[in-house]
Amino acid sequence: MGEASATEPERRDREATGDGAIATRALTKRYRGGQLAVDGLHLTVPEGSVFGFLGPNGSGKTTTIRMLMGLIEPTSGTAHVLGRPMPRSARAVLPHVGALIEGPALYGFLSGRDNLLRHDAADPTADPRTRRARVAAALGRVGLTAAAGKKAKAYSLGMKQRLGLASALLQPRRLLVLDEPTNGLDPQGMREIRTLVRELASEGTTVFLSSHLLDEIEQVCTHAAVMARGRLIAQGPVADLAAGARGRLAVTTPDPADAARVLKEQGAADVVVDGERVTGEVPGRDLAEVNAALVIAGVRVRGFGVERASLEDAFVALTGEGFDVAG
Repeated sequence: MGEASATEPERRDREATGDGAIATRALTKRYRGGQLAVDGLHLTVPEGSVFGFLGPNGSGKTTTIRMLMGLIEPTSGTAHVLGRPMPRSARAVLPHVGALIEGPALYGFLSGRDNLLRHDAADPTADPRTRRARVAAALGRVGLTAAAGKKAKAYSLGMKQRLGLASALLQPRRLLVLDEPTNGLDPQGMREIRTLVRELASEGTTVFLSSHLLDEIEQVCTHAAVMARGRLIAQGPVADLAAGARGRLAVTTPDPADAARVLKEQGAADVVVDGERVTGEVPGRDLAEVNAALVIAGVRVRGFGVERASLEDAFVALTGEGFDVAG
């Protein structure tokens, strides 16, 4: 909808939420019985970004995605997708959005190809004359051409994930929303999906990627947000989030016990010994002095330096808890 045809409330909404591909303000979902699944979420997903949505099980990620896609109503607050309010503008917005949420819904008795043909036929904007070409291209993009004739009930979990992603790619999309897209994939399949996500982003598609795999987010995403217990803890460029966590001082030495003692004396906390490698929080003093103290104590230092903080370090620093990687 252009600015000239927008109603005054919609213009105010767009001014409040900015120009992000996704923008929420005080978005809240409370279920019957008082369970607060999402609590006052203020989220901004920049256009053209690959945005990682992080959080352990029960943090509110999938509930948020379901509200963004108009599948459930928020209790309060607002959600805008591609500049339009949801769920009110779902009919106008969703043709420009590809989504894979909580695993694909497939007809097991149909082949992978026939599932996509049926899915495409349900799209009123799809040209039936080019349907088979679109389906073939989508199958090729996710590596399922050879298995296109096999019935979906015989697909592995990873193949079903690929087929669900192919259905989201039948048409050019401005926004792609993926909920745990690499679930069930082997390492090679995960690499292929990451490459595909990068390609889509390079073509101008904004990708919103929910995952519990921190290394996946760090490898492929430009921006990220961290959820915990229904609340947004932090958001921003991935590099900035990781930089917000302090790195760890690492010493490699054949004298790990002595090195650990010296690091503690120099003010390093959480000192961990792993073979000949000793790590600890960076002490609040000149690291040259720490290194000198090790040498004076007779510690044979083979390696000394500060390791860059990872996204996992940032998550633990922000939430004070480990990350549930069980999915």
